[in-house]
Amino acid sequence: MGIYLNPGNDMFAETVRGEIYVDKTGLIEQINAMVKTPQKFICISRPRRFGKSTAAYMLAAYYGRGCDSTKIFAPYKIAKCESFDKYLNQYNVIMLNIQDFLSMTGSVDEMLAFLQKRVIRELKRQYPEVIEGEERFLTIALEDIYSETSDAFVFIIDEWDCILRDRSYTADDQKKYLDFIRNLLKDKPYVALAYMTGILPIKKYGTHSALNMFTEYSMIAPRFFAEYIGFTETEVRELCARYKIDFDMMQSWYDGYIFPETGHVYNPKSVVDALRFREFSSYWTQTETYEALKIYIDMNYDGLKDDITRMLAGERIAIHTERFQNDMTTFESKDDVLTLLIHLGYLAFDRTTSEIFIPNMEIRGEFRNAITGDHWKDIVTALDTSGRLLRATWAKDAQTVAQLLDAAHMENTSVLTYNDENSLSCVIAIAYYSSMKEYTMIREVPTGKGFADIVFLPKKYSDKPALLVELKCGTSAGGAIAQIHEKNYVNSLKDYKGNLLLVGINYDKKTKTHTCIIEQAD
Repeated sequence: MGIYLNPGNDMFAETVRGEIYVDKTGLIEQINAMVKTPQKFICISRPRRFGKSTAAYMLAAYYGRGCDSTKIFAPYKIAKCESFDKYLNQYNVIMLNIQDFLSMTGSVDEMLAFLQKRVIRELKRQYPEVIEGEERFLTIALEDIYSETSDAFVFIIDEWDCILRDRSYTADDQKKYLDFIRNLLKDKPYVALAYMTGILPIKKYGTHSALNMFTEYSMIAPRFFAEYIGFTETEVRELCARYKIDFDMMQSWYDGYIFPETGHVYNPKSVVDALRFREFSSYWTQTETYEALKIYIDMNYDGLKDDITRMLAGERIAIHTERFQNDMTTFESKDDVLTLLIHLGYLAFDRTTSEIFIPNMEIRGEFRNAITGDHWKDIVTALDTSGRLLRATWAKDAQTVAQLLDAAHMENTSVLTYNDENSLSCVIAIAYYSSMKEYTMIREVPTGKGFADIVFLPKKYSDKPALLVELKCGTSAGGAIAQIHEKNYVNSLKDYKGNLLLVGINYDKKTKTHTCIIEQAD
């Protein structure tokens, strides 16, 4: 057993011995179908805290020679699959963490030389009759081994994209590194499987990709690997039942990543920590700080601030992801920045509509922490007063609600420039930002005779009243309330009978003031 060559099963054994382990060994069956096929080049990209390294250790334990992993996998799904015995501990595994090699060297050239030296050293121990002298090139050593023994290799490369994520590395550094990976793997008979993990999809430079033999499975298009990105809703429900934790709270805090193939997917680390500590909190900052997010949302691209603000208000934003250059340094538009935030996990992407949104309460809190400084002063002020606005609404204090909305308008942020009821709707959502802990906000709710503008439905764990908000521009708050009654909007919320407030809001464009009426629904 070596450090890089056939590292054994100790790390995966440690994982399954943990207090909470969710069986993701079904991933192995999917990958077994690709071994020694044209589909054997797999690049998995997903955010930090989503189990990339755990999956890498699992694959090393399963494929790697020099150990017997039968007992470790016996309790799990893969042991029941036809392909289990066929590939179990049958291949030499070369497992590399590129970040580790970078941290021990001073340049890309030095890193590549050091990496090859260390791996060749272990290959010489296993194949002393094949590798003679001071071979410097890993590709040559592997070609010689395959020529003499027909032994194929499984390559597992973790943090493959760390050079692309670091601004200190030049385009020439990136090209050297990508060329090394290509020359090591592409069209080489000794490759049985190549599995790479990182945050970013494959980097492109020039008119082509240096690693075009890889198929990408990302947060934008995970395909049939979607259920292995995180915990599925079924898995989270089972965990909540086992640990007697409120599922609805878990859903509010950590749900939000949605894929057509598997539905809702949860952040695994945050779910596990919430179960272990029996506390719902933001565990994101344990591996990522909000300063990293702030760098990107402070970029001065036209419309970026408005889009972030609208997503804070619960809206979805249309986006084009195709032009993103798959690094953290090349940005030409706001869509590039927003696409990066998808890969970093700060935004969720709905592939069916090509829309992005802030996925859950945990990430919403990270955005709230990141919007500091003069650039966001107007939005911060609105968010800071949202708690007062919500309490005034519960108290049916219509005058205070109107005054607080006037104050929000005076901040003069672009999204608070009212042109129509749609703009007013966004402003109301920002003003009621703090409601998202207690409520699910729904826009344009269908009723029997039209659409209610905004409805705030209390979450299952909340004892607060439902809110039905109707908006008007240039008429009257009384007219908004009258429309609620005339079109019988209340009927669509009959389940909240006795615990429903009707809120009519009007904005006068001439006086730039709001009026408000709040009624308890009969």
